[in-house]
Amino acid sequence: MKKGSDLLVEALENEGVDRVFGVPGEENLDVVESLRKSKIELVLTRHEQAAAFMAATHGRLTGKPGVCIATLGPGALNFSTGAAYAHLGAMPMILITGQKAIMTAKQARFQIVDVVASMRPLTKMTRQIVSPASIPSIVRDAFRVAMEERPGPVHLELPEDIAAEEIEDVPLIPVHALERPVAPAAALDRAAEMIRAAQRPLVMIGAAGNRPRLVEPLSDFVRRTGLPFFNTQMGKGAVTGGSNLYMGTAALSEGDYVHEAVALADLILAIGHDTVEKPPFLMRSAGGPKVIHVGYQSANVEQVYHPDAEVIGDIGATVTGLAERLGKLPEQTKTLELRQRILTKINARAEEDRFPVTPQRLVHDVRAVMPEDGVVCLDNGMYKIWFARNYRTHVANTLLLDNALATMGAGLPSAMMAAMLHPERRVMAVCGDGGFMMNSQEMETAVRLKLNLVVLILNDGAYGMIRWKQAVDKFPDYGMTFGNPDFVRYAEAYGAKGSRVTSAEALVPTLEAAFKGGGVHLVDCPIDYSENTRVLVEELRNRVPDVDLA
Repeated sequence: MKKGSDLLVEALENEGVDRVFGVPGEENLDVVESLRKSKIELVLTRHEQAAAFMAATHGRLTGKPGVCIATLGPGALNFSTGAAYAHLGAMPMILITGQKAIMTAKQARFQIVDVVASMRPLTKMTRQIVSPASIPSIVRDAFRVAMEERPGPVHLELPEDIAAEEIEDVPLIPVHALERPVAPAAALDRAAEMIRAAQRPLVMIGAAGNRPRLVEPLSDFVRRTGLPFFNTQMGKGAVTGGSNLYMGTAALSEGDYVHEAVALADLILAIGHDTVEKPPFLMRSAGGPKVIHVGYQSANVEQVYHPDAEVIGDIGATVTGLAERLGKLPEQTKTLELRQRILTKINARAEEDRFPVTPQRLVHDVRAVMPEDGVVCLDNGMYKIWFARNYRTHVANTLLLDNALATMGAGLPSAMMAAMLHPERRVMAVCGDGGFMMNSQEMETAVRLKLNLVVLILNDGAYGMIRWKQAVDKFPDYGMTFGNPDFVRYAEAYGAKGSRVTSAEALVPTLEAAFKGGGVHLVDCPIDYSENTRVLVEELRNRVPDVDLA
């Protein structure tokens, strides 16, 4: 006879799962044994948070839920940040946690917390499995819910007695395709009319426009209409190719050079904007451009985002329908003239020889060593703004950053997942020294998995973004600096390789050597963040917007 754990693993196989990430405990031992006998690989991590980040990144890159496993209590609670990361970032994921037996209570309340209740605000759905017979239908429902728009995490709790209970064979539930509603023709007609009536329409691509299945329809829409576009941080890379219609990325909410294009526009077609992101521009009650919201779901009306019209339905079908109605639109001469000025300003000083390296030089040199399909995975820190502004993407999902939860500690695990999914590509994790140390133990996991991965550590001995904000707010420099290990020797202690950058000119050759050497290679690079104040505060505050509305 089969056990509940056997049914669970068979149901996962039925969904196409090939890996499960996590740190099992004694309450998961039946599941571990069932996994051992299955085709699914158990990827053991050194912390549950990293397992959740890896599973979430699997969902982000493939559109199919990644799966992670942990024990009860402390192990389950260590999933919390990863669950929130996937929930805000709209990444499909399944979290499976153990629990003490529910038919008996031989250990009283030892290690027991209400994990289902704790996961409720962090997931789309959370359920305790109370009967092995229900496992096939619950797993099928979990995957359906995780993948439906808006995607996100689903939590299942499997008590150890339910996992161990023997049961007659229960049939699995066949996987069926998800159908997404199509926007009404009247809404498409109204949006097309508003776009044709505009003098200077501009497209913005947000986080929900950056799904793997949308690459071709969005790229085709831009090509067919000729509309200039910009993107939010998490919408970066949704359009393939080195488009000459790209205006930039909104790394700040206002006042950056790309916001000159926003000020010039009289209509913004916001494709897939999700207000969990830091606002890419601020809508005002009067005087700004009209906004059309194109999304799978209605817009969340916020103080800074309250669209004038909405087109709700599958985004791919919507933009295809709009392209058919619009055809090739007149060239936006003034907007495209502005484009070159914006990009020139943003790329200023990108080849300065100062050392420690400046953020502009860092981004420039990383772009130089990464092929078009190379994947850069950012942790969270000051450098994220610079990569969002300055790093050009030509292939979808080749710059992974988190502008929703914006948690530290996710960069290395997300890069590990990218390297597992794309072993033929160059993959780089870019981490601040603070964020890296929050999950640095996963270097051992990366080495054990024999990944090819470069980990670039930006070393300033501080929580740099908060320290910069502290200075901008004119507070004394206090409480943000720390000491670091010798990162080269630290990497070597895990069986990885390590290098240290000693000049600006050495960054590119050091990174090239790291990639060519293969395996896991950490590169320690000192960075000078004084440019934050010069560019992001003084230059942007004092500049005169170069926008001609005539």
